[in-house]
Amino acid sequence: MTSIRRWLLGWLIAGLGAAVLTAGYGIFHTARSEASELFDYELRTVALSLRSTLTDGKSLEHRGPDFGGLAEDRLFIEIWGNTETPVYASLGGVDLPRFPAGIRTIEHQEVHWRVFGSQQGDRFVQVAQPVSVRNDLALRLALRTLWPLGVFFPAIILIVLLVVSRALSPLERISHALAARSLNSLAPLGLDRRSPVELEPLVNALNDLLNRLDIASRAQRTFVADAAHELRSPLAALKLQIQATERDGSLTSPGTFERIKGRLDRMIHLVHQLLILAREDAPRADQFEVVSLRGLAERAVADASFLAEARKIDLGLDFAAPLMADDPYNICAEVAGIEVLLNNVIDNAIRYTPEHGKVDVILSRNGSEVSVTVVDSGPGICEHELDRVCDRFYRSAGTKEQGSGLGLAIASRIAVRHNATLCLKNNNRRPGLSVALTGLRSA
Repeated sequence: MTSIRRWLLGWLIAGLGAAVLTAGYGIFHTARSEASELFDYELRTVALSLRSTLTDGKSLEHRGPDFGGLAEDRLFIEIWGNTETPVYASLGGVDLPRFPAGIRTIEHQEVHWRVFGSQQGDRFVQVAQPVSVRNDLALRLALRTLWPLGVFFPAIILIVLLVVSRALSPLERISHALAARSLNSLAPLGLDRRSPVELEPLVNALNDLLNRLDIASRAQRTFVADAAHELRSPLAALKLQIQATERDGSLTSPGTFERIKGRLDRMIHLVHQLLILAREDAPRADQFEVVSLRGLAERAVADASFLAEARKIDLGLDFAAPLMADDPYNICAEVAGIEVLLNNVIDNAIRYTPEHGKVDVILSRNGSEVSVTVVDSGPGICEHELDRVCDRFYRSAGTKEQGSGLGLAIASRIAVRHNATLCLKNNNRRPGLSVALTGLRSA
């Protein structure tokens, strides 16, 4: 796993090191070049400043050359008069011939010299210096210019360490704040004034995640509490009914078995609806595919036809204009979800429609959108309850039909997942309810 601290320190120190080396290289070579020019200037200055009386051959010195230090004998001075031999030489043991006026680098007896010659009236002055001495002196001067970099580099490394540590401290504070939280704490994180603005998107994303986790946790707790409440009553009633039949000896009577069977069927239906609702609430990757809504509606109508016949209800599939007989009404959807939605809405319509009533499943197309509407001839829903019937476990007051109160809640959840709209409204000028699923994208 990559460390931001190590990454920053590595690149910053490596970059500073490369910059210091580049600067040191440039300073070093510039200093050497400047020192070479300075030594050339020294040769010229010495040659032009010699006394005009320094022409006596007796002043010739015979000390051997010592070019190891910064002493005055680092230069070799020769003066010629009208003769072929020098009348003055600052050092003995050095036999350097006369060169034309000007400055040049020459090699004499396997030694490189930097020589400056000047004609001054009737005398010729020549000042020379070994190149090795010049290079040694230039190297010393150049190295002396580099010592500030040697002090600067450790100091800048220390500054980088402190700056990086201080820059990453807000992340450490957030990490410590999250680590110190209890398992049940999903409150949003706060940013103080010292926190950099670059952390605001991260904290906002964390707070959004915490908020969604809090919503999911509360929904789970609500679901568990509602499920326990809804299951407790029929289970308790079933237990009491079995105990009562045991006491009065009617356990083997057909009527008792029918009542027990009815309660078990309602509990099985409730558990089935709870499992579907839990599946719809669970986050998962939607698997959408192209499917014929007409085929799904035909299958749902066929499955509900037995219940409709038992309750003497006219159940049918119809198509709104413009009608094309071969239109499959293809949509991009999750097959299982649309099937559950259709089954729940049609089942609700049949259960709440009185005998000899009518339930129509109508498919329609509006441009690129496909809709399905289930219209019944039942009592409808009070206007003030239309916004609440899609809530979980909500049942209208005075409802005699047995149900779980989850059918429309599941259908609404499926519609949201398909970016569609589930709309409920009472029929105009006639009794009944219309449940329309609109906004399904045609494929």
